[in-house]
Amino acid sequence: MRSVVDKLLANKGVVAALLFTALFAGVALHYLFDENYLVLLVPAAMLLVWFFMMYRDESLALMALATPFAVDYALIGNMSLSMPVEPMMIVFTVVFLFQELLMRSYDKRVLRHPVSILIMLSLVWMVFTSVVSLKPVESFKYTAVRLWFVIPFFYATAQSFQKVRHIRLFYWAYALSLSVVVVITTVKTMQRFGELQMLHHVMQPFYNDHTAYGCILALMLPLAAYFAFEPRTRLWKRIVAVSLTVLLLVGLGLSYCRAAWISVVGAIAVYLLVRLGVRMRWLVISAALLLGLFFAFQDDIMYELGKNKQDSSFTLADQVKSISNISTDASNLERLNRWNAAFRMWKDQPLTGIGPGAYQFIYGPYQRSDMMTIISTNDGDMGNAHSEYIGPLTEQGVPGALLMLAIFVATFVTGERVYRTAVDRRKGHLALVLAVSLFTYYVHGIMNNFLDTDKLSVPFWAFTAAIVAIDIVTEKKPQVR
Repeated sequence: MRSVVDKLLANKGVVAALLFTALFAGVALHYLFDENYLVLLVPAAMLLVWFFMMYRDESLALMALATPFAVDYALIGNMSLSMPVEPMMIVFTVVFLFQELLMRSYDKRVLRHPVSILIMLSLVWMVFTSVVSLKPVESFKYTAVRLWFVIPFFYATAQSFQKVRHIRLFYWAYALSLSVVVVITTVKTMQRFGELQMLHHVMQPFYNDHTAYGCILALMLPLAAYFAFEPRTRLWKRIVAVSLTVLLLVGLGLSYCRAAWISVVGAIAVYLLVRLGVRMRWLVISAALLLGLFFAFQDDIMYELGKNKQDSSFTLADQVKSISNISTDASNLERLNRWNAAFRMWKDQPLTGIGPGAYQFIYGPYQRSDMMTIISTNDGDMGNAHSEYIGPLTEQGVPGALLMLAIFVATFVTGERVYRTAVDRRKGHLALVLAVSLFTYYVHGIMNNFLDTDKLSVPFWAFTAAIVAIDIVTEKKPQVR
């Protein structure tokens, strides 16, 4: 890699921009006397643009490093951004699109990959459903946010991650910051351990509550374990990876997030089945069969679940048992309330939905009084549908939900296929572990949805891109028919 000086000498336009930035910064100092501090952000933004143009791979890692520490900041009215990472994403997206449109050097193999095509179709459908949305302004804001999540962390990383070392750089950048957050949260947990409800929020301001916190720990855990036991790894790297694995396990246990626990157990089961040689089609058939059995016997199942009176508890066994409590557990009951409201809304707009991101502004009147809980609100202003499957169905109709499900399935199938067919076994195993990591989110997504937040979108889309990148560059074994 050339030094910064070499790059500056080879790019006179950049030198001119830096000189202009220095001049602007000098002039801006004058405004400090008038307390107009925002003007100083302009030179910083210009330097950021230069960095993004010259060091794309490092820029992606920098944003990953910043994401766990980001906090929401209200800008104008009810509009807020996750600072400082979302402004960085916006700038990076503009720079990336400008460079690729100007240079036309983007890898067409990424654009032709099935996962990439599904993501593009999903984004196009989101734009269309925003046009016909019941809340068009909110829907276009939601879609814009999805764009500056997907473009940097899928389309930019899918090209960067064709070098495996960049996948590692990105993961460890996020993991480093996350480990600091876990240490801080664990210390706060020990201080407030006797107050269960307080433990649901000790991870603030970095993560909104214990569900998002548990979800990211589950998502990052499989890769940490993979790096801990990866063959031909230096001792100090193995020690670091083992330490991270233990830290994530401790954080996951103390998160008291039941959905995260289930997702990890499910991911371990799927990983073992794939390693034992069970083909993907049998996993899909088994999942479909279980889903069919649930709907066939749902009345009997719901009756039995209604007998469970176990609420959330410090005891692990009781906490696990409370997962199926739909009679007294307020969290579970409120989730059912949100889901039922979502299905009523979907019946009014089955094809196009009510509009991306519109659920939280509309669901209030769709609640039924007999299903509302002590944490319900008549205004219906307490967040989304709490499902990565029901949410898109309600907001983007049947096509939106099917596209999201197709992205999940196609990504996992790609990772599993690369594992079976890759000549380079290390790349194949890495692809499988990435797929298993994402599987934790697919399971968690039944109960919650976090792809409208930077905390989960950054690693989620990056891991998806990593599987696509490995698939593109890895030599495959001949397929035996």
